[in-house]
Amino acid sequence: MTDLDSSLISHVGIAVADLERSIELYQKITGQKVTSIVEVADQKVKVAMFAAPSSARHPGGRIELVAATSPESPIARFIARRGEGLHHICVYVDDIEKRLKDLKASGVELIDETPRVGADGEKIAFVHPLSTNGVLLELQQKN
Repeated sequence: MTDLDSSLISHVGIAVADLERSIELYQKITGQKVTSIVEVADQKVKVAMFAAPSSARHPGGRIELVAATSPESPIARFIARRGEGLHHICVYVDDIEKRLKDLKASGVELIDETPRVGADGEKIAFVHPLSTNGVLLELQQKN
């Protein structure tokens, strides 16, 4: 895999208060149907994923609508502070454990020092926005 391959965007995460209403809206906007709806219990969220059609020239990306399933969810706190909107950008990495180790060694502030399982069932980890120009960045193991 080339460096370019390892930096492709997996998805853009959008925090929403009402998942069903937001699904309807994004179906109208994109002309696409939801490809999956998954509850991630340990993160106290429910995720609806829209996948763009892809081709060799345009590999596509996804929109992830994320709604809280509990008032203690990070998404519930995010919406209470900032309102609905862009929550994070997720990029693919080849070896997430190595990338986290290298980032930590270089002084990048991590939210997750070890990977956890995300909505896709893949290994993920978050990098703190203080180290990424104010953007919450999610890393996803590319398989």
